[in-house]
Amino acid sequence: MRYFGLDILAFADELTEAYVEIFTAPPWEHRDAETTRAAFRERLETDAQRPGFRALLAMSENGEVEGFVTGWATPTPFRTDRAYGKVTRRLGTDRANELLVGAFEIDELGVRSQARGTGLGRRLLSALTDAAPSGRAWLLAWNQAHDTLEFYRRIGWQEPEPIPGNETDIVVFLSPS
Repeated sequence: MRYFGLDILAFADELTEAYVEIFTAPPWEHRDAETTRAAFRERLETDAQRPGFRALLAMSENGEVEGFVTGWATPTPFRTDRAYGKVTRRLGTDRANELLVGAFEIDELGVRSQARGTGLGRRLLSALTDAAPSGRAWLLAWNQAHDTLEFYRRIGWQEPEPIPGNETDIVVFLSPS
């Protein structure tokens, strides 16, 4: 595994190809590969400049990215762009601030199909969250990514209850600690 801050951009092409392969396969097969590639690359270049951005890559012997995880400490005030509005609606403003602000936010975790079932996803996630502030970390997942949801549950990540009637198409998970 390799650790990167802004240096991740030196591996942007390899990381982008892994991302596209993972996140245009089921259950995300409705995504267009070229649109996904362009959006991820743009987001990676922006996210790599965030304060506290960290990333880990697991590389195969032939130099391909087999898996990756990225994230940063969630700033205050809690953001409203991207899927953050859904998180706030699901948890409520006070709970989102209490549970998530200041915690380490896992933005992306991906493992290529040939490396699944090897424990790589768990190792990547643990390696990045072990140094989380106060041991607190969180992530969100799409509610239709059933294997992904089961993976997080199996390794001990916990779901705070949504406010009744405010369920969304995302699920928030808190780290086991």
